Amino acid sequence: MSSKEVAEYIAAGKREMLCPVEWVSAGVDLPEGVDLIDQRILPHEFKVNHYADVGELSEAITDMVVRGAPAIGITAAYGVVLAARQAYAQSADKWRETIEEDLALLMASRPTAVNLQWAIDRMRGLFASIQGDPEPVLLAEAMSIHDEDIAANIHMGELGAGLIEDECQVLTHCNAGALATGGYGTALGVIRTAYKQGKIASVYACETRPWLQGARLTAWELQQDNIPTTLLTDSAACHLYSQGNIKWVIVGADRIAANGDVCNKIGTYAHAVTARHHDVRVMVVAPTSTFDLNARSGQEIPIEQRAEEEILNYSGVKIAPENVPAWNPAFDVTPADLIDYIVTEKGIIEAPNSGNVESLFD
Repeated sequence: MSSKEVAEYIAAGKREMLCPVEWVSAGVDLPEGVDLIDQRILPHEFKVNHYADVGELSEAITDMVVRGAPAIGITAAYGVVLAARQAYAQSADKWRETIEEDLALLMASRPTAVNLQWAIDRMRGLFASIQGDPEPVLLAEAMSIHDEDIAANIHMGELGAGLIEDECQVLTHCNAGALATGGYGTALGVIRTAYKQGKIASVYACETRPWLQGARLTAWELQQDNIPTTLLTDSAACHLYSQGNIKWVIVGADRIAANGDVCNKIGTYAHAVTARHHDVRVMVVAPTSTFDLNARSGQEIPIEQRAEEEILNYSGVKIAPENVPAWNPAFDVTPADLIDYIVTEKGIIEAPNSGNVESLFD
């Protein structure tokens, strides 16, 4: 997809940046509902899928049409709107009871990203006060969640960029950009802002097996912004750190425990360990909706186990011998003591621990 085509798509959504999820009005052939950029086929094919059924939207989350904790949360919020529409049509008097089955379906679509549960809980909090048709009230709330996420990303970009003192090279893992959020990005939001300020010279992006979010999505996003980007295999990162050129590892998060442990895409823990050995600083960028204060440590965060086929096959071709099993955790947990900063829209946590995480929320 060319930069011109990307700009045209952004303009059509009446936003200033690329957004992976949008609520769209009814058209000639489509009912009012949710548009998702199909991230499974980027960057070589750009396709937008439309959803007006909450079951199909839940399946899209599971199948990673949309991914990234904040984007999943926003999508789930719009999913509540679809669920309410369907429940109200079935039983105007009992829609609050009828909707719960669909909310459970949404909740189970991705178990690790806490933003999904946070968004559903925030939407559910309005149910008791709604009179009549719930859709207008819930749609307004879902749109607020979306707009708040974009504003938070821009603010976090400024805060995180302020931590980078001199022009340097940085590394990022997976995709924590516009495609993973409501727009602009968390980790890539910091990188975008710092690059504009002349603080980042270039970015190294790890491929991020097995879904290759770094190769397919992060490299593409940074290319759209003309930010110099070099792709490397996940296993080459240790050697890169040893060269002494990388000053920061900047990543997002899918869930952060009350003690500051960070759950993020599988491989993040390895980056943090190696970064500490080579005196490279680690910055995690995530909105406060990513914190799970009920999880006392990362050991209490559920880790999604995905299908073996994602590892046993590559680009649709079986690469492993028959009857060889695969272990495919989608995330890992980085202990708080390996993290230098967590940047949120409410402020920066330095050397995260239970005390300063609690202070942020107080």
